Formats: sequence, C-alpha cells, structure tokens
Amino acid sequence: MYRDIRGQAYTRREYMGGVPASRITQFDMGEPRVDFPVVLSLVAKEPCQVRHTSLEAARIAANRLLSRKAGSVNYHLKIRPYPHHVLRENKLATGAGADRVSSGMRHAFGKTVGTAARVSPGQPLITIRTVPAQFRNAKEALWKASVKFTTPCYIVIEKGEELVLKA
Repeated sequence: MYRDIRGQAYTRREYMGGVPASRITQFDMGEPRVDFPVVLSLVAKEPCQVRHTSLEAARIAANRLLSRKAGSVNYHLKIRPYPHHVLRENKLATGAGADRVSSGMRHAFGKTVGTAARVSPGQPLITIRTVPAQFRNAKEALWKASVKFTTPCYIVIEKGEELVLKA
C-alpha cells in the first residue's frame, strides 16, 4: 500500500500533529571507530518507499546474526536511509453500524500512521564493514535483511574484494 512513490514528499512535521516516532532505535551497531578492510552494501534495485518498521526489522535480523557469529567487535553495521516521509491513511470503520460512523471519502486527507524513506535505484540501504574472515557472515546478514524490504536488492562489495578472494 505504501510501496509506490506518489506525489510530493510529506515531511514538514511542524505542521502536522501526532506523527508516530520512528521505530529505528539505532543506526550504527558494532564497532564504529575501527577502520575495517572489507565493506559490503545492500543496494536497492527499484524506486520505492521503505517503511520505518521494515528498516528496523532488517536491522534486527542482520545485527542478530552478526553479533552471534562474528562477535560485537568484528563489524560495523549502518542503516543508511532515514525515514523522513510521513505516511497518511484514511481509516474507514468496518463492521456493524459502520455506515453511521464512517464519512467515506469526505475529508479523506487521512491521519498519520508512520514514516518511510524514499529510496532510488542504486541507493545503499545497509552497509557492513568487517574483517575478511567474517565476509560470509556479513553477506548472509545482508541477505537476511534484504528479505525484510519491499524492493529487490543486491549486495555490492565496495572495498576489500581482493582480500576476500584470498581468504
């Protein structure tokens, strides 16, 4: 329902009342201050909107696998897009007596239900920096995260490809 990009971005929160808080608790996990030799990114193939709940689900899936298999000091995971766009929904009443309560499409601007990040093709969604020994685990973590997104994704090795081929 919210996947397609339609119309102008709706981002000015100071004019709206009651925008739900973003579900993303952290954008950086692992060890951010270390310069790791291998960098992998999960990249979107199609333009779409990615909801804040799916960004958080992808972060949890990738971070859980990496922290369990690689340890908390052997990687740095970063969520790249920020959900600025506010989503609205015209909620209609259903059930018995709904015709007396609902106003149909009259004043159908909608209430805020969440936020989303607008993603363009080729934009990185998640980046993992790690050591060459943890390359396969990082790749598996990105694959598990890609399942949570509505757009098809692919993995790009941005740095350290020669180190991975040697290992």
